[in-house]
Amino acid sequence: MASMPDGFVRLRRNVGIFNGRGGTIGWLASPDALAVVDTQLPDTAAKCLAGIPQRGDRQIDALINTHHHGDHTSGNSVFRPVVKKIVAHKNVPGLQRAAAARAKPPALDKQVYADTTFAETWSLALGGSRDGAETIHARHFGPAHTSGDIIVLFEKANIVHMGDLVFNRLHPVIDRAGGASIAGWIATLETAAKTYPADAIYVFGHGGATPRFGVTGGRDDLLAMRDYLTGLLDHTHRQIAAGKSRAEIITLDKLPGFEEYQQTRRLASNLGVTHDEIINAPRA
Repeated sequence: MASMPDGFVRLRRNVGIFNGRGGTIGWLASPDALAVVDTQLPDTAAKCLAGIPQRGDRQIDALINTHHHGDHTSGNSVFRPVVKKIVAHKNVPGLQRAAAARAKPPALDKQVYADTTFAETWSLALGGSRDGAETIHARHFGPAHTSGDIIVLFEKANIVHMGDLVFNRLHPVIDRAGGASIAGWIATLETAAKTYPADAIYVFGHGGATPRFGVTGGRDDLLAMRDYLTGLLDHTHRQIAAGKSRAEIITLDKLPGFEEYQQTRRLASNLGVTHDEIINAPRA
């Protein structure tokens, strides 16, 4: 088997990942079909596009954005001339516009949006030959990391791209302005763990620095992400019940039980978001 270009990893069958700068890109490359999941940033998108196996001058059948964040969509402009369609959840274009408008300076002129959107599920059968055929399924389970997250399944390869629903052993970004729901995120991960195969290879938007907890893993890593989010909620509930203010709650430097999680600079923000979600939750 030919060696892969820098940043490319072949996972199974015709599916692999590309690691550059930003959220992990997934790719399908067979003699019959080409597809990409997420696009990172313009510079790394160009490297990815140049290195996709077997592409040549072929058009890419579908580009799928797992959500709207710039480290997953800013490379759309690089891919746009060579893709037949860009697919995302129906909330993603609006979220992308809003985030670009808030940027300093505003970045609305740099956005390329999905032209195919869906509310709950989407699928595409690709390829005609036995070895080149693949069916891609995408599904939205509700607000989680944002209000537009989807999970992408490569059915025949048995590979599941989670986007930023999993930050593998990292403190995640919880985008409240983008419609995030911690409770919804927990429910989504639990549902995904029951929905997708136990023997699937799971691809994560971001992973830690160690090979053990990188950007690919198993179903247990989904449940570890769920446990982290549950830990955030439980800790913050206890602090609120103890009379602690928001300002006091966000001073925590390590979340009990999750001390090994990297990107600790995000913990204060996550505690603040968790506090706000609890305080503003509808009362029964």
